[in-house]
Amino acid sequence: MAVKPLEDRVLVKPSEAETKTASGIYLPESSKEKPVKGKVVSTGPGKRLENGKRAEMSVHAGDTVVYGKYAGTEVEIKGEKHLILRESELLGVIEG
Repeated sequence: MAVKPLEDRVLVKPSEAETKTASGIYLPESSKEKPVKGKVVSTGPGKRLENGKRAEMSVHAGDTVVYGKYAGTEVEIKGEKHLILRESELLGVIEG
């Protein structure tokens, strides 16, 4: 099953939550923070402008992005959790 987002929406696979702190302490499930970054799986065609053309998306499949902790809508695809967000809910792209 392939999911193609509509308009200016982006399908993101969240990265795994950290299981260990920087000092080496393992975290229990209850204290893990919700991930705020992930990899773009697919994007929609872009928002339709007043002149009928579409705005170009600023992110592409494969980009690693940062988003707000409670942004988007969680969906399950093939047993894995994904997020569908509007492009405007993305905070930035991680380069390098």
